[in-house]
Amino acid sequence: MATAPYHAPFIVTAELPGEIFAWANALRRAHFPPERNHLAAHVTLFHSFAPSLREELPRELARLSGEYAPPVAQADGLMDLGGGTALALRSLAMLEIRSEIAERFHTMLTAQDRGGKQLHITVQNKVERKVAQTLQAELGAAFEPRAFRFTGLGLHLYLGPHWQQVGVWKFRGHQHA
Repeated sequence: MATAPYHAPFIVTAELPGEIFAWANALRRAHFPPERNHLAAHVTLFHSFAPSLREELPRELARLSGEYAPPVAQADGLMDLGGGTALALRSLAMLEIRSEIAERFHTMLTAQDRGGKQLHITVQNKVERKVAQTLQAELGAAFEPRAFRFTGLGLHLYLGPHWQQVGVWKFRGHQHA
């Protein structure tokens, strides 16, 4: 596990299987404004945990990934972000795991992370509305739902626009969320 700078907040992600990551990342590379595309395709569960959780947060992610089986999910459509487009994901099991993390760290959640969560993978953001609508029409015409299982939980440091991976914990348990 990478050493964390003491000032950087943590981001928690749901890890994608290779084929879904490759598909989503190709869409992101093709449609995200290149000057702002500093990240690969990802599913953010929490945007900002305090640096003071550098020991406790990895322990909790390791515990959960050891307890739970890979959560069932589906990319089932597109999400309109106003000035962007995302792949809409559905996974009650991953939302239950997210809720468990939120409950465990409820006093440490930012306002952004306290609200409900719609799982998604952003493939385009900060573009003109017409550009987003054009992409949504284009992708929507050929969209076919894709079933998959999340593979693990990821922990990253937010370092400006870039992220540094701290660790990934693969789901390997038997309990279904």
